[in-house]
Amino acid sequence: MAAAGAGAFAWLSFPPMPTRRVYCSAAHRDGQLFVLGGCGGSGRALGAAEVLDLPTQRWTALPPLPTPRAGAAALAVGKQILAVGGVDASQSPLASVEVYHVDEGKWEKKAALAQPSMGIAAVQRDGAVYALGGMGADTSPQALVRVYELAKDHWQPLPSMPTPCYGASAFLQGNKIFLLGGRQGKLPVTAFEAFDLETRSWTRYPSVPSRRAFAACAAADGVFFSLGGLQQPGPHNFYSRPHFVNTVEMFDPVQGAWSKPSRAMRMREKRADFVAGCLGGRVVAVGGLGNQSCPLDSVEGFSLSRKRWEPLPPMPTGRCSCSSCSAPGLLFVIGGVAQGPSGAVEALCLREVP
Repeated sequence: MAAAGAGAFAWLSFPPMPTRRVYCSAAHRDGQLFVLGGCGGSGRALGAAEVLDLPTQRWTALPPLPTPRAGAAALAVGKQILAVGGVDASQSPLASVEVYHVDEGKWEKKAALAQPSMGIAAVQRDGAVYALGGMGADTSPQALVRVYELAKDHWQPLPSMPTPCYGASAFLQGNKIFLLGGRQGKLPVTAFEAFDLETRSWTRYPSVPSRRAFAACAAADGVFFSLGGLQQPGPHNFYSRPHFVNTVEMFDPVQGAWSKPSRAMRMREKRADFVAGCLGGRVVAVGGLGNQSCPLDSVEGFSLSRKRWEPLPPMPTGRCSCSSCSAPGLLFVIGGVAQGPSGAVEALCLREVP
């Protein structure tokens, strides 16, 4: 896929969310952006549920989540929006699963997870929802894999992940779910694994070469990226502090190996806790924290064909710890932290060519 030129990108600014928040969950369905839960200024989980109608650019408050939650997995399946797991107002992981019926305008409690779990990686395929990993009530990482079918309202266990973790990035490619990144406690996970939906078996790939906290992951044209983050000091360097990096590591399934590109292919900005995604044939890195006193507004895009990062238009509101959500031709960056919890909702998009 040919990458769009840097000049083809622009930002859309939408009206701010009625509720400022961080660690919220978002799902896009049919021209509407649903934003669920999160944490407000007090740090407690919220029940607020709001929907932005993209054509009219209007927010509507929905009935609140029956269970306030932050850091849940949110997915749109048919005419339903699922909220899975997360943490409650007392910071305890949740097993509860709730569904918002778009046509009926109401929430319904559904079959709960077998164990409470936050930081679940979730994808959906053909109406089935796959929930992978998480962190349990005892704060230990989970290797649980489960599949949910709305029609049956039942969670079925599947073969466990080789490496337990929470907060991983999941990418559905063909009949495989690739799992990259995540954490065990405060320790970043370097495992890279894939679950085959047909054979229901796991494959372990070579691990990410370097261990970085708050890195971001993306996939474009079948190539996987581990980007930036906070590098911890090495075991033999007692004086070094954690530092922001602009590391770029790429895995090409054809070669079956990670490559650490040359200095010329590193990101332009050292950053961590940022949004990464794929838009217009480019991997994009948005905002985050770097060597500045406030969150970054800088944005850059990597073209696989040109093998370099180029500056893209800056984000209108510099933020870190944002939620993100993809829609056709759009990458939403939602909430997060500016000076405090942010209500900003902005989308990187491709300009329409006249």
